[in-house]
Amino acid sequence: MEAKFADVPDRRWKLVAPLLPAVAARPRGGRPRIPDRRILAGIVYRRRTGCQWKALPREFAAGSPCHDRFTQWCTAGVFHRIFAVLVRFYDVRRKVKWTWASLDSAMVKAPKGGTQTGPNPTARGKLGVKRHVLTDARGVPVAATITGANVHDKWMVGAVLDGVVLRAPRGPRRPRHRCLDKGYDYADAEQAVRDRGVTPHIRRRGVPALVGCVRGKPRRWVVERPNAWHNRFRGLLIRWARRGELYPALLDLACGLIAFAQAVR
Repeated sequence: MEAKFADVPDRRWKLVAPLLPAVAARPRGGRPRIPDRRILAGIVYRRRTGCQWKALPREFAAGSPCHDRFTQWCTAGVFHRIFAVLVRFYDVRRKVKWTWASLDSAMVKAPKGGTQTGPNPTARGKLGVKRHVLTDARGVPVAATITGANVHDKWMVGAVLDGVVLRAPRGPRRPRHRCLDKGYDYADAEQAVRDRGVTPHIRRRGVPALVGCVRGKPRRWVVERPNAWHNRFRGLLIRWARRGELYPALLDLACGLIAFAQAVR
């Protein structure tokens, strides 16, 4: 039993259990329902290893019920709420470092296509998606979304800032400074940051890396940490699902688990 729940330890389970949909009673009986914690452990295992659903070890559950409940929870927005709750836990334990934030994207192959995919201009037009991730100064994700691989990064600057999962009384909490690489060196991208009360720090095209950095210290590198952490989750390396809401749910779950790991380290 301990091995079964190794990916859902007690502390994490207490945080996410209230977010799962209530189960209706079945007065006529029938086959016993597989516990939610066991299903969630299987989903986390599949995200970590990238195995097919039908290849899940039986200590979790058969692949079919795990996949069915995963899709149900995706439709209900469960994984986005898990992301928000685990970031809030990280904020309570260590405080989100709002002064500096970084944004970047990463390409992911999507060989089966589906919604929210597009031709990757860097891979001979093969289908793919982009993960857009905003981090705090430690590299912990506080917002994440996906688009087709052909969507330019600059168009997502405002949307990602508006998608911060921690909320304030008048909307999402926002950093004071935001570091961006030269792929965001456009007037409309810079204006989108300023319109939200955030000071942009953009590396200009043709300018050496350290020029323009505050006190000569580069701060954008921290966004490479979640990109590397995401790539350790083999279920995120390639998007196999055609349905548009399934891959973002895995991304939300991964971001939440990163925040939880940084909170308890």
